Amino acid sequence: MTERALQDAIVAAARLLGWRVAHFRPAWTEKGWRTAGSYDAQGWPDLCLVRERLLVRELKCGRNRLSEEQSTWLEALSAAGVDAGVWTERDWTSGLVEAELRRERAQAA
Repeated sequence: MTERALQDAIVAAARLLGWRVAHFRPAWTEKGWRTAGSYDAQGWPDLCLVRERLLVRELKCGRNRLSEEQSTWLEALSAAGVDAGVWTERDWTSGLVEAELRRERAQAA
């Protein structure tokens, strides 16, 4: 499974369950793939999902690993009380992603 396929599956499930989803897509430039962003934007997680709570997730498939910038963002968001983390294709196939999307705010703490 590619990260794009994982992302598309998660977004489809999230929308069915009433989540609003944001993803900032990179574009091809003369310097390669770039995502528009300023200041400390490098490493911002792949998905922001909002319903009765906020989930911020980086997506990883195969041998892909978190970059230092991605880890720093996830740590900072978690320290600020945001439900931030990583979802992998195993989390998708095991049902963990769906379970987290179905969880209500009171159960999230």
